Amino acid sequence: MKSIEWINDVEVLKIGTQVIKRGERKRVFLESAAMYDSTQLSIPVEVIRGKERGPILFISAAIHGDEINGVEIIRRLLKKPLTKRIHGTLILIPIVNIFGFNYKSRYLPDRRDLNRSFPGNKNGSLASRMAYIFMKEVVSKCTHGIDLHTASGHRTNLPQVRACLEDKETEALARSFKVPVLINSKLRDGSLREAARKKNVKMLLYEGGQALRFEEDVIKIGLKGCISVMKSIGMIPNTKIPAPNTKVFIAKSSSWGRAPISGTSCSKRKIGDKVKKGDLLAVISDPFGEKEVEVRADIEGILIGVSLLPLVNKGDALYHIATFSHTPRVKQALSIYDNLL
Repeated sequence: MKSIEWINDVEVLKIGTQVIKRGERKRVFLESAAMYDSTQLSIPVEVIRGKERGPILFISAAIHGDEINGVEIIRRLLKKPLTKRIHGTLILIPIVNIFGFNYKSRYLPDRRDLNRSFPGNKNGSLASRMAYIFMKEVVSKCTHGIDLHTASGHRTNLPQVRACLEDKETEALARSFKVPVLINSKLRDGSLREAARKKNVKMLLYEGGQALRFEEDVIKIGLKGCISVMKSIGMIPNTKIPAPNTKVFIAKSSSWGRAPISGTSCSKRKIGDKVKKGDLLAVISDPFGEKEVEVRADIEGILIGVSLLPLVNKGDALYHIATFSHTPRVKQALSIYDNLL
């Protein structure tokens, strides 16, 4: 990947109240808010600085507090010997939404979504103030970012990277993660990705698995992807980058298939399946089995998201299908996920 001038990589980096010099590794706790009993909660941050200049990469997890696969990805990355020989600065934030994490919830106590609250406001709501702190102390000091996510409650996602692929540097970064499926995902108002773009931080979002679970395959894929990105931007020096052995495909579009009636759903397909228009995806019935309605695919593609909850209301999202120029090739590339799928 084309190198850039690391104008952000200063001799002395300050995050919160801590000063981190080149060659140092420190843990920082960013004070965010207090509980009702005045107990202070802080966002934990690990800062690893190489002796040589280079990119400044943040990797964050649990912006949605129940999305914990990323927490384990970061824990394993912190134990890797490669962190001792990086160029530049690696900033790891295993738990951003500390409130949601402790309460096993996607949201903050005020029911706001932290990933719809960026860039935040220091005088705003709890979510807005946390977003402001994260932008000020972490994102604004970086050149690149990776945000680790899972599907929301009672759903699972195929490992995939979402990014603004119209930007060529971001597309190259996404390809370097080496997952077969890339989604050209539009930026949403209030999202971390949208706020990072305005700071000219090249950023990826990794999606994989389901909430409140550690899923070994998803974790391994995410960990390898993060390390691969570190290599591609020159953070890990003197490392031969092997030729990509994973074919990468960009989805042309994606859409959710929804439940036509309320009832109990019996799924006929699983994550990663290739489906054609008209293929049977599920059967929804009433508790007595007197009324049964088939749910069929309305497009050809790959199932990249699936609802795991059998209890459905009319209009609930059941299957997320991504379309590609050559679906069979995508399915073949997904063979690396055999254990997962």
